[in-house]
Amino acid sequence: MSGGAAFGAPGIPPTWCSSDKDFVITALGSSRLWATVGHGIINEVYWPSTGQPQVRDFGFYLVGAERWIDLKRVRRYSLATPGPYLPALTITHHGDDYQLTLEVLPDPLRDVLLVRFNLTGPYRLALILAPHLGATGRHNSAWIDNGVGYASHKDLTLCLAASTPLAQLSCGYVGSSDGWQDLNRHARLTYRFSSAENGTIALSGEAVGASGVLALGFAGSACGALTRVRTALAADFDTLREEFLHPWREWGQRLRLSRPDDVLGDAGLRSAMVLKTHEDRAFPGAVVASLSVPWGNSTDTLGGYHLVWPRDAALTAFALLAAHQTRDASHILAHLTASQTRDGRWPQNYFPSGEPFWVGIQLDEVAFPVLLAAKLRELGEPELAGTASMARAAVGFIARTGPSSPQDRWEENPGVSPFTLAVAISALVAAAPWLMADERDYALSLADDWNERLEGWCYVRDTPLARQAGVAGYYVRIAPPRDSGNHYGLMQLCNREGEQILASALVSLDFSYLVRLGLRGAHDPRVQDTIKVVDRVLKVDTPSGPLYHRYNDDGYGEYPDGRPFDGGGVGRAWPLLVGERGHLAMQAGEDPLPYLQTMWRCSSDGGLLPEQVWDSAPIPHLELYPGRPSGSAMPLLWSHAEFLKLLIARERRRPVELLRSVEQRYGVDVRRAAGATSEPVRVKPAEAWHWRDEVPVSRLEAGRALLIEDRVPFNLHFGFDGWQRIQDRAAEPQPFGLWAVRLSVEELALAARLDFTRHYDTGWEGADQSVELGHLDVEHALVHLGWLSEDLSSVAGR
Repeated sequence: MSGGAAFGAPGIPPTWCSSDKDFVITALGSSRLWATVGHGIINEVYWPSTGQPQVRDFGFYLVGAERWIDLKRVRRYSLATPGPYLPALTITHHGDDYQLTLEVLPDPLRDVLLVRFNLTGPYRLALILAPHLGATGRHNSAWIDNGVGYASHKDLTLCLAASTPLAQLSCGYVGSSDGWQDLNRHARLTYRFSSAENGTIALSGEAVGASGVLALGFAGSACGALTRVRTALAADFDTLREEFLHPWREWGQRLRLSRPDDVLGDAGLRSAMVLKTHEDRAFPGAVVASLSVPWGNSTDTLGGYHLVWPRDAALTAFALLAAHQTRDASHILAHLTASQTRDGRWPQNYFPSGEPFWVGIQLDEVAFPVLLAAKLRELGEPELAGTASMARAAVGFIARTGPSSPQDRWEENPGVSPFTLAVAISALVAAAPWLMADERDYALSLADDWNERLEGWCYVRDTPLARQAGVAGYYVRIAPPRDSGNHYGLMQLCNREGEQILASALVSLDFSYLVRLGLRGAHDPRVQDTIKVVDRVLKVDTPSGPLYHRYNDDGYGEYPDGRPFDGGGVGRAWPLLVGERGHLAMQAGEDPLPYLQTMWRCSSDGGLLPEQVWDSAPIPHLELYPGRPSGSAMPLLWSHAEFLKLLIARERRRPVELLRSVEQRYGVDVRRAAGATSEPVRVKPAEAWHWRDEVPVSRLEAGRALLIEDRVPFNLHFGFDGWQRIQDRAAEPQPFGLWAVRLSVEELALAARLDFTRHYDTGWEGADQSVELGHLDVEHALVHLGWLSEDLSSVAGR
């Protein structure tokens, strides 16, 4: 067709590619470009940071005299790399009468993606590029100039060129005048539109000759993008490839991983590589959760998973640290320290620049950076500047906020979660070297309190589910705020249109970190009973092996008919949870090899682990098969980190995250796996329990002091046994900005019940509170109060 502006509607809603990926690739040089590969084509391209996708896809087509072939739909291809941790990717498409080889290579020096191609057969290579500059694809513009294609959005520009100028260059609007519509209508590229303004656009063109190099470059201007592209094309491709591989080889040679067999050995190396590819270079140490957009073909979200989740980042650092990549782990800790907010927490997730995206609060995300810093200290690594202030601020936030978290690790419900609680308790203990004496004493007191009381919040007995499973009780997924231990509260099931379930009936593998971090023993009957319930309720058998759901009645996943998650759906099986179950098995003395094998059977052809796998009957036309990746995020760094940690823990017989300071305080030796016992291990008694509105104390065990706490000053008006012996006492300042009235063991021992209410600057709280009191030896209490002399006590004792 003749040149001119493209026709069609510029407002076709843009979407991202499906998150079904085969590979992720980036250089370790000064280049700031990341590319993902799926179905034999290039999917998203990120630039200049891992948080900024700029291309939806870059597809390849064969055009012959009689037909055209959409290689993404044919999907007859293979992937090859020089080694499991060397991400120089070769894609080979093959058919009865053709073979196309694509060597995908980010230029290690420039923000340019190179693709060397070689085609045999009676076809010409056509290509279609779908820019999504500005991360949405809306309001993009494209134009053709002197045999080069351009696209721009505000101050973002890309340039598409080739070693031999492309033919049939055109730019059009997606869905009406783009290259795919041209091929579908004419079986060849005929459009020659020279511009397409302010819409969702695509560039198309045809390679001249059977071999050559394509270049896709990015810059802040058209001139800058063209300069980068021309410079990259002027360089020798093989030389650039060697420059790309050299730093990857150096990095990979530092890896120290076991090899149970060749498959799992290579899987460990590939997993480490995947973790490394997700580190940002514009903001070193920033590690996004996934270079993907879950169910991306149905959404145009700015976020996707190309954001930093502090939890995922810290777990990635633990895995890399265990694999002897200490420098990478330190970089991640440095970035976490830099992105901490003034009040000591981290945003729920944020862009690599530190700019928040979702602003929810998850206490485990506040605690994990402290655990990472403590692990580096335990290993004798040099302490990073700012570590002490980071740890103090984080512990202060945990102390003020916990043990109830505004969100659990699944980002859905408030309450007391055994997972969050385990991480928070461990952080309170692990932070001791960085705290002042009074702060340290308070943090350890709080840790002991939460550790002793956690079963009161998160463990249920004699429920219908317990009776069905034939167990005495089990840990629940989460206890609602101010639950007081009865677990009769209703929990809302997110993504299920407001459905509710009893907290006592909601189970998950969240309890596993109580064992992972050394707070409970693997053979504790409460743990073993919970495993039985979880295996009964959450386990699903697939061709890849047994997998686990997050929790019962989860709604985060595809619908039964395969439609993508859209705020509702059915939760599917998560490979990372197989890793959590495998850690429990390992800590109980079993070989976790079957769990590692199951996890890796869920990986893509290119060795990427997904967030979820399909766990129902196959739906071939949607490419949903049992035990294989669904449309959720892939790769998921959390999954790869869990696989890598389990692989390493299998050899060391010790979880990567476990800290010796926590072991020493709570005395749960995870190596005593053979010492099974039928009785729960008695936990370290707390010196005092901390009464808070979110976790009130309904009955105080004997021998414990009681701290009645709040975040603001107050006066305590209290009495005993039905408001007898009424007193008033002003709260005193505590570390980390808290206020408390402390009631000693002895003064509480003289009564059966404490009654109290509080007066604030704004008035009375408007409710009476009560605490049932356990009994202590009365004579001891009288002596302490000075109401009985030591001599008389001794006489009375005789």
